[in-house]
Amino acid sequence: MDREKFTKLVREALDGLPPIFRKKLKNIQVVVEEEPVAQRSLLGLYQGVPFKHRGIWYGNVMPDKITLFKRNIERISNTEEEIEDWINKVLIHEIGHYFGFSEEDLHRLDQR
Repeated sequence: MDREKFTKLVREALDGLPPIFRKKLKNIQVVVEEEPVAQRSLLGLYQGVPFKHRGIWYGNVMPDKITLFKRNIERISNTEEEIEDWINKVLIHEIGHYFGFSEEDLHRLDQR
């Protein structure tokens, strides 16, 4: 899949988030990279200060960043529909980190 189509699917996934979550996403950017530099199997990455850890002095900082790794998502998908499903899963997972959920919390929620 070309990068433009993949990025469009990411935008659609963001637009499809429930309004209550979209309204709470502040000072964050979502980007698409081809592959991670270090961890080869990484599908997504959140970098920033989780929302629940922001105090009254939080401000004038660079945006938090969610990165989705295109090639890794494509590698585990057989169809365009699977790519779209993985984009949604990874985006929601990384947004969970933005809200302060740990990896263990998210895995526990995913098993329900």
